Amino acid sequence: MAGGRKQTGIRRSDRLFDLIQILRDGQLHTARQLAQRVEVSERTIWRDMATLKASGVPVEGERGVGYMVTSPITLPPINLTMGELEALHLAVAILGEATDPELAQNAKTLAEKIDAVLPENTGPPSAGWGYAVHPYGFADARAGFKHMPLLRDGVREQKVLRISYLSLSGEKTSRLIRPIQLNYWGRVWTLSAWCELREGFRTFRVDRIDSVIDTGASFKEEAGKSLAEFIAYQKAKGMPSDTSA
Repeated sequence: MAGGRKQTGIRRSDRLFDLIQILRDGQLHTARQLAQRVEVSERTIWRDMATLKASGVPVEGERGVGYMVTSPITLPPINLTMGELEALHLAVAILGEATDPELAQNAKTLAEKIDAVLPENTGPPSAGWGYAVHPYGFADARAGFKHMPLLRDGVREQKVLRISYLSLSGEKTSRLIRPIQLNYWGRVWTLSAWCELREGFRTFRVDRIDSVIDTGASFKEEAGKSLAEFIAYQKAKGMPSDTSA
């Protein structure tokens, strides 16, 4: 491996983001220096620099000389983790309920700017969800967010959960689910799962979940019930993000 560096397993998108942050100082950085900073090989840095150039990032340089940016990089550092998105979403929801009209309006415009630069998910939410978790206020957003630790744990550890859910039609049901994915859709979070009641894939809005119980049971990936199959099924059917109603 050129440069003798050990690959760390970090996602390439995260590494490219880290490289942009390093290059923002306007100084000349050799491939060896960059490789040491992000813990990859020099050969990987050469490929990454070519990718950044092709993406329009104003990077100049070549192998054996080094790399630097030739003009200010205006790309916003908005590559957020799921946990950071949760914290940001909740903070904006709180500010949106502020009694100070100017502060509430600033929270709204901040959310719009953030949504404009965040990467797209597999598709937009159904029309009319709007700001925060419209038409609900902060109290509803807070109620939904308190379930996030259990939902995350259910996805990671493949735990069977029982949820109480309010559908779009206003019907409150109890669902036994196998959680497979949490998604962020621009101030709205959803949980995709295999629903035992419906005997199929369903996607639930987190702000409509009233309660979550860890049943103590776990599940193993089965044919017809995996995340990969859910994504394929969703694409094949052109399904909207909320199919639980």
